[in-house]
Amino acid sequence: MKALGIDNIWIPPGCKAMNPSGNGYDIYDLYDLGEFDQKGSRATKWGTKEELQSFASRAQDLDIGIYWDAVLNHKAGADTTERFPAVKVHPRDRNRNLSPAKEIEGWVGFNFRGRGEQYSSMKYHWVHFTGVDRDDSRKEEAIFKISTPNKDWAADVSEENGNYDYLMFANLDYSNQEVRDDVLRWGNWITTQLPLRGMRLDAVKHYSAAFQKSFIETLRGGPLGEKFFFVGEYWKGETDILLSYLERMDFQLSLFDVPLLNRFSVTSRTEGADMRQIFENTLVQKSPEHAVTFVANHDTVSLFVNDALVAVNSNTLKQPGQSLETPIAPFFKPLAYALILLRAQGQPCVFYGDLYGIVTDNKRPSEPPYARSLSVLMQARKLYANGAQRDYFDKANCIGFVRYGNSRHPHGLACIMSNAGRGRKRMFIGRSHSGECWTDILENRAEKVTINRKGYGTFPVAAQSVSVWVNYSTECRENLHKSLDDNIYSH
Repeated sequence: MKALGIDNIWIPPGCKAMNPSGNGYDIYDLYDLGEFDQKGSRATKWGTKEELQSFASRAQDLDIGIYWDAVLNHKAGADTTERFPAVKVHPRDRNRNLSPAKEIEGWVGFNFRGRGEQYSSMKYHWVHFTGVDRDDSRKEEAIFKISTPNKDWAADVSEENGNYDYLMFANLDYSNQEVRDDVLRWGNWITTQLPLRGMRLDAVKHYSAAFQKSFIETLRGGPLGEKFFFVGEYWKGETDILLSYLERMDFQLSLFDVPLLNRFSVTSRTEGADMRQIFENTLVQKSPEHAVTFVANHDTVSLFVNDALVAVNSNTLKQPGQSLETPIAPFFKPLAYALILLRAQGQPCVFYGDLYGIVTDNKRPSEPPYARSLSVLMQARKLYANGAQRDYFDKANCIGFVRYGNSRHPHGLACIMSNAGRGRKRMFIGRSHSGECWTDILENRAEKVTINRKGYGTFPVAAQSVSVWVNYSTECRENLHKSLDDNIYSH
């Protein structure tokens, strides 16, 4: 990964889940990183605490940062049930009661017997939650809001479904000071256990934005200060909603650019889609310094066979899988990655499965057809994607852009892509490059392009393809392919 140019890796939530196969989003104990015998195992699905710390130490030696996946909205796998008053609410309008308040029995007692009081003496009971998804006394599954005079859903959450505070399991109540104190304490604690450089905040539209601000400010009071990176998962396709959330958060974190992902998906599956609009009304267009751009992640995965989408049950994947499925046609994957990796705007995030494949049915993953192209693009980002940028978004189905390099990386690149037939584009490279011979490092086109005396080159691209052109004679190009051969396909 280091050889490919990766600076930071976002790892799965490594806290103890409700059972040994839990991915961590079904979180039981924040303070158990695979250290205590709880919920059927000592290790989490991902390993023991010792293995986690060894992994983190190796990453630190390579100067690769770790972003922790923080699941702070709910708890799962309670140890005991408790009785408390609650009302059943409408699933599509959480502010609408479907029943009067009555006593129910819910799984809300968390004793953490395996851990005891090590790291935290906090035990969780019904007063620490606002809602559950089951009345165990009546064996009824629904959304139940705990009903006391001082209980309600958080006001500063998404307005979907009337109020989208409740997502799943036992929903934490951040108006409760004991809950706030314990989770803030955990934030400081985990940075003493692991050399973290940042966090991904899971499901940020489902719990108090005010608490999230406190959490961010608390961790940024640590050794890394403002350099401690936060990215939130706010899954919404409307950019205005994302911008409103960022404003509420005083722009203290970044967000995944879901609107851009949706554009990739629709464009890739729509014949003749206008590529000139690919960034229109996306987060990377509106607020590039707060946009984490991506093409796939653990929630969006789907499989294609011979260009046909194949539905894959999430139980067959060794990851959560598909709850927010956003399919992208295979031919378009390299185009999308070129658009996030080689341009100046946004912070790109590469999906592990697109590089190494995904385990299905416990079989060794097959290498994705676009894996080598992705490997080249990742290194090209470091070697060539620097300096000023000029766009050539002048044709609906064939767009391009140039990066001109800088004093440290003077080489630059020309990128051209088509979502229809083959094409070509005349782009300005610079008079200083006159006479140079440029080739496609993706090897989708075999010919060479000579930069003319005025600094222009006419660059071709194959149908439904992308080409990245660089100076053939540069030492960087030779190092790129040597690094690929030595570091990727030898494993």
